[in-house]
Amino acid sequence: MSLIPRGSLLDLDSMFEQMLSPSRLSGEAKEGFFSPKIDVHETKDSYEISAELPGVSKDDINVTLEDGVLTLEAEVHREQKEKKEGRVIRQERRYGKYMRSFNLGADVRESDIDASFKDGVLTLKAPKREEEQPRTQRIEIH
Repeated sequence: MSLIPRGSLLDLDSMFEQMLSPSRLSGEAKEGFFSPKIDVHETKDSYEISAELPGVSKDDINVTLEDGVLTLEAEVHREQKEKKEGRVIRQERRYGKYMRSFNLGADVRESDIDASFKDGVLTLKAPKREEEQPRTQRIEIH
């Protein structure tokens, strides 16, 4: 599995995400496009990816796998409550689209990836392929 830690000098994913985000390209400043925070855990049998998706419902999550690239997408919709009085003093809650992609290594059984969603956390479990043990084969001499 190919992952570069966030905050490293080689975190090009984050840099391009900021430069080429749909909200920046379209000129929209209010509705953002951002990457969820993730944890990746490896065991001897699988990789487990946990992604924070606060405020997202299960129906608004889309997980796809194409050409060895696993992509998580979700959308958080702004609450449309009309307020007649007052003004917004501070607004820190994010609304918009989440997106994160991962290159899966050749050691992942793509057909057996499992996903679950609970309490705002999406968990993906990608089982590893069993390592092929080298075989010894006797060659007959004629």
